[in-house]
Amino acid sequence: MTEHSKARGRVTIGIDLGDRQSDVCVVDDQGAVVGRTQAATTERGLTTVVKRYVGARVVVEVGTHSPWVSRLLAGLGHELIVANPRRVRRIAEQEDKSDRIDAELLARLGRADPQLLRPIQHRGEQVQRDRALLRVRDGLVRTRTALVVQARGLAKALGHRLPRCDAQAFATRLACAEGEELFPGLATLVAVVAEVSRQIKALDRTIEQVSRARYPATARLRQVPGVGPITALTFVVTLEDPARFAKSRSVGAYLGLRPKRYQSGHADPALHISKAGDPYLRRTLVQAAHYILGHHGPDTALRRFGERVKQRGGRAATKRAAVAVARKLAVLLHRLWVTGAPYEPLYGVASATAAA
Repeated sequence: MTEHSKARGRVTIGIDLGDRQSDVCVVDDQGAVVGRTQAATTERGLTTVVKRYVGARVVVEVGTHSPWVSRLLAGLGHELIVANPRRVRRIAEQEDKSDRIDAELLARLGRADPQLLRPIQHRGEQVQRDRALLRVRDGLVRTRTALVVQARGLAKALGHRLPRCDAQAFATRLACAEGEELFPGLATLVAVVAEVSRQIKALDRTIEQVSRARYPATARLRQVPGVGPITALTFVVTLEDPARFAKSRSVGAYLGLRPKRYQSGHADPALHISKAGDPYLRRTLVQAAHYILGHHGPDTALRRFGERVKQRGGRAATKRAAVAVARKLAVLLHRLWVTGAPYEPLYGVASATAAA
């Protein structure tokens, strides 16, 4: 540890996590830098650096390595703060930036007031593993979509139009097609799409099993039309603990589905949603909202709410309605999870009609 002096009182350690090497800065309770070093981003490397301090406050930013690092250092008896990178960037707009400076910044912010960093609580290891199932499936779905789009584009450029169908049915519809007569490589694309579709179906079965075995709350959430096993499991493993939110309405803001606000004096412009929180869950909720508002969506209070938003008109009325329904849906799912109450499709509609 370089620049080392005797630490006074409890120390705060800032660690700027890198893929292979991490920069470490230690400040004492008076704000003096009492140590700087670099450590390998491994269990042994980080343990060696922090073991000389007892009960230190350690600050890291959210990143690829932060989940396992936070579990490791917390297990060694340290107070862990996982900082929100958006908050750190806003506080530390500066021309000079390096890993060494970032490590010191984290240490100083953590020493002064951890709440400035909007600390984030990482999920447990089992939940993280189950989330990996969903991410792998999402990657395969995106890959299949990209291959189908490529096939359609290549065929269209040669004056052909492939049959209209969704990505799931693409390989089946083209299995008996002319293949190489349209363009070289089409048969290969179709075979790869078929294999990817088989792997997606296998993951769907695994996700169903995991949901039943470890997350029984997902069955309660699937009462809502448009909420399938993917959306339900994504919601549960992303929030993990419903008690984190004192009010269900807070979930919409947590997932970035609430409009940003920049009010000053008489100016209070309408802004886009914040897009904070988990983007994959936000996307699945918006997809569910599109189903609720679509042709196959049943008559529910959510659908009626979305139709009222859509009727206001303006630019992108349909998109705005889908986001508004997604926000309402997030609140509803949390409420069903917490209370265990059965889903009522037209909750509040009948009473409003009677009052009118």
